[in-house]
Amino acid sequence: MRIFDLQGKVALVTGAGRGLGRGMATALAEADADVVAVSRSADQLEETMTLLRRHGDNPQAVPWDLGDPHRLDDLVEKVEEQKGRVDVLLHAAGVQVRKPALEVTVDDWETVQGIHLRAAFFLSRAVARRMIERNDGGKIILVASLTSQIGVPNVAPYAAGKSGILGLVRTLAVEWAPHSIQVNAVGPGYFRTTITEEIFADPERRSTLLARIPAGRPGEPEDLAGATVFLASPASDYMTGQVINVDGGWLAG
Repeated sequence: MRIFDLQGKVALVTGAGRGLGRGMATALAEADADVVAVSRSADQLEETMTLLRRHGDNPQAVPWDLGDPHRLDDLVEKVEEQKGRVDVLLHAAGVQVRKPALEVTVDDWETVQGIHLRAAFFLSRAVARRMIERNDGGKIILVASLTSQIGVPNVAPYAAGKSGILGLVRTLAVEWAPHSIQVNAVGPGYFRTTITEEIFADPERRSTLLARIPAGRPGEPEDLAGATVFLASPASDYMTGQVINVDGGWLAG
């Protein structure tokens, strides 16, 4: 259907070097978006570029450290210099510190919040300012988590950041709706990624998790493709301030 067509749209995707970010970037490219893939690792980006080039001739790789909040506006400016505009922002970059709350350090907290929440806000603001100046709207997609809605032990900084994403999505959605900017989130359940590999490597923990997922399996990056393209496309023009949970039925069970 043409309402899901992203041809001519420029999509800036953070965390595109691996895992869910790479899968979501690929989904946007398959829908004909012109994808700018951002990651701290140039090596990982090159692997992503190999995938993106199968679906378009002009993907762009931008190695960038999202941990410096003073350079996030510079990132958006750089992308617009190369591509002319940003129509879709997908902030999928993520880090994890897995330890009991009593052992979390200030550095642990700042590292996780800096990528998940601080970068989400300042990137969204930088993109939205330019969308408003152009007066042609756009899409902002953030990534939430099961930990946005349920308690999971040993991931306090991550859960706090992901819970903050939901509040940020709602606030920005309300503020920017008059400018035809839709702000939504995708909420993945348990997916096979670098962040979760230690969980799935433990047979007992893996068995416990799978028993809790009605679908009977963990998610794979391609399971996010439909929700990602929907939120990036004209199909979601009247939807804002929402989260689409892609969790194999976890929250429903």
